[in-house]
Amino acid sequence: MREIVLDTETTGLNPNGGDRLVEIGCLELRNHVATGESFHVYLNPERDMPEEAFRVHGLSAEFLSGHRTFAEEVQAFLDFIGDDPLVIHNASFDMGFLNAELTRLGLPVLAMDRAVDTVRMARKRFPGAAASLDALCSRFGIDNSARTKHGALLDAELLAEVYLELLGGRQTGLSLQVEEEAGLAAMTGAAPRPPRPHAASAAEQAAHLAFLQAKIAEPIWLRGEGAEEGRG
Repeated sequence: MREIVLDTETTGLNPNGGDRLVEIGCLELRNHVATGESFHVYLNPERDMPEEAFRVHGLSAEFLSGHRTFAEEVQAFLDFIGDDPLVIHNASFDMGFLNAELTRLGLPVLAMDRAVDTVRMARKRFPGAAASLDALCSRFGIDNSARTKHGALLDAELLAEVYLELLGGRQTGLSLQVEEEAGLAAMTGAAPRPPRPHAASAAEQAAHLAFLQAKIAEPIWLRGEGAEEGRG
């Protein structure tokens, strides 16, 4: 199964009021494992950069003016994401900007039902708790120390780890038993004891039989053995 973890940076919050995309970062997952394939572009928004947005991502209008526009990068972007599900943190925001850009170019928009919203996943799993990317990284012990500012590709990489944890983490299949045993050893200070064979040894069986013969006269199960011998 192929999925695309996606994040964007913008000039503001309103895609229908003149704000534009300035960065797209995508990471490919196959069967919930990162393949190392990614798509990343900075985009010339063909407008100024508001100070509030600059403080968030640190991308200046001067820096972005040297990059290609969304119209020039759109085909490479669409080729990369294909028809696969898009894993996005607060999907309505990023999808709104992507679809506004596609609409400006007269291209078909992306269907909202292909977006997997990790904010909704987090709120369902942890009702009432903070659901920001930083809060979820902290909850799951994911190192986000490199995230001094928002960046689309770095955020996509962090989101991929958060998404895995929201799905249940790495405790799946045979690895669950190994991790449970390691946790038990950490709590007790001792290694797990290997399972004891259930079958009694020959010496144990002989001792048991001697005990019964000393306590019970003519046990009925031995009569059966005599009957079998008589038939022979």
